[in-house]
Amino acid sequence: MGTRDPRADQALAILRVVAGIVFVAHGWQKFFIMGIAGTTAFFTQVGAPLPAFAAPVVATLELAGGAAVVLGLFTRPIALFLACDMATAIILVHAKNGFFVPGGIEFVMTLGTAALALALGGAGCWSADRALAARKAI
Repeated sequence: MGTRDPRADQALAILRVVAGIVFVAHGWQKFFIMGIAGTTAFFTQVGAPLPAFAAPVVATLELAGGAAVVLGLFTRPIALFLACDMATAIILVHAKNGFFVPGGIEFVMTLGTAALALALGGAGCWSADRALAARKAI
C-alpha cells in the first residue's frame, strides 16, 4: 500500500466543514425558525413516520451532528445517519418534484452524497477523530 496523499485529508476537511455547516443551518432552521411544532407539522404533511418523534430527532441530528461533522468528531457514524436523513428527505419530499431545485432532489442528493463520502472516507487527519485516535495510541 502506498503513502496517503495529503490532498485527500485536505479534501475531506473541506468537504466535512462545508457539509457540516449546511447541516447545522438546517438543524437550526428546524429548531429556531420553523420550531419543533412547525417541523412536526411539516413532517406530518409529507407523511413522515412518527412525526412528533422524528422532528426533534432530525433537528438534533442535523444541528448537533452537523457541528460534530465540522469538528470531525464521530464523523463516520454521524455522517451515515445524515446520509440516511437525506435519503429519507428524497423519498418523502423531493423525488416527486423532479431533479432541479427549488423542490427537486439535486441539493438533497448532493448533501446526502457528501455525507455518504464522509461516512466511507472518514474525517481525515485534521479532525477530532484523528486527535482522539492518536491520544488512545499513547
